[in-house]
Amino acid sequence: MKTIASFLTASALSITFAEMTQAQPAEKPANKNPYTLVYDGAITENVKLKVNIHPVRYKIKDIDIVANVYTPANYDPAKEYPAIVVAHPNGGVKEQVAGLYAQRLAEQGYITIAADAAYQGGSSGFPRNVDKPANRIEDIYSMADFITQFDGVDAARLGLLGICGGGGYSLKAAQADKRFISVATLSMFNSGVVRRNGYMDSQISTIQQRLKQAADARAQEAAGGEVLYFNTASKPLTEEQVAKLPDLYRQGMEYYGKTYAHPNSNGRYTLSSLLDLMTWDASTNMDLIDQPLLMIAGSKADSYYMTEEAFSKATNAKNKELFLVNGATHIETYWKPEYVKSIVEKLTAFYGKNL
Repeated sequence: MKTIASFLTASALSITFAEMTQAQPAEKPANKNPYTLVYDGAITENVKLKVNIHPVRYKIKDIDIVANVYTPANYDPAKEYPAIVVAHPNGGVKEQVAGLYAQRLAEQGYITIAADAAYQGGSSGFPRNVDKPANRIEDIYSMADFITQFDGVDAARLGLLGICGGGGYSLKAAQADKRFISVATLSMFNSGVVRRNGYMDSQISTIQQRLKQAADARAQEAAGGEVLYFNTASKPLTEEQVAKLPDLYRQGMEYYGKTYAHPNSNGRYTLSSLLDLMTWDASTNMDLIDQPLLMIAGSKADSYYMTEEAFSKATNAKNKELFLVNGATHIETYWKPEYVKSIVEKLTAFYGKNL
């Protein structure tokens, strides 16, 4: 980690994939998809008897949430279908990897939902880009509230899939919300541990300093001052600096900043959010998960240590399984066709058995 630290500030080391794009501006391609989906093979129109997409809106208290519901081919609202809630990565939006897996699972016969988190993406909430665990977990509960009332959904067969940061929040949601009768994660990212300790424990020496900065930022907000944001780098990294980044960040910059960029995907977050993030840990109370559990990670993912730790603590999970995608890095599980195919096959088998 010394080579990384020599090129990045201490605070930069605690950011995650979408957030790195702020430090490395890139020209984003024009989006021509009518639903602004950016993943490969995305729906471009609703065709009868095929998988369809349904943009929807609902509220979490006074916040408007935007979501996409995917219905399977030959969908008949008079019938009953199992449903899956899909939680997106930190800084991501429903049109990226969350939408990809929501669509692929709909192709397997599930009704699925992917929503933008409150304060983020196309959803409302001010200040923008507040990023607190309690909010993200409530997002998951609320997706369950909405989708279980959607025509054709069998509320007794509800599954959960969390991707990256959404995976950590999904573990917490499943600990408490037993409407989810099975839970899976993909490339799980423990946001609290990384915000506190830094990626690969690279920032432990600055924890107290960063907590003080977060407290000062909250005080400034409370006094009516400017909202301060984390990850607002003033100049792009050099090619040499980028080359020395962990795969997670380096490939994340490409994914979020170029090939699968979306205008609503914004990696920055309020500095005051760190008060909540740095005292939170996705891997605590894992013994509360008594549902079937599948955790998926790339065999070459440098973030794998987070999945491994959480999985080891899930002592009461039924039929728990750790599935490694051979050869895949963290970000490659988001888009690379052969890996996506393998992951969808695994998820389909898991949900088919446990929903």
